[in-house]
Amino acid sequence: MSRYFNDKKDISFTFNKEKHKAKEGDSVAVALFENNILNNRKTYHKTQRGSYCYMGVCFECLVNIDGKKGIQSCKVEIKEGMEIHENE
Repeated sequence: MSRYFNDKKDISFTFNKEKHKAKEGDSVAVALFENNILNNRKTYHKTQRGSYCYMGVCFECLVNIDGKKGIQSCKVEIKEGMEIHENE
């Protein structure tokens, strides 16, 4: 289903304690991308990384969601009130 249908509800979430909007049904990775958040984790050497494949193969999209660490953001549907943090 296309994210551009008008019947998609706007929802809000936080990333690193900043409020953002997303469309119901989007993955967390897409919600971050749509809010121009291109870096969602840091490597051991503090290099910034972001989502790459958007289908669960590369593991570049790891984030912390509602206190759970190392979640693949491309495989999780965004929900109202989600608290997402950069994975380190």
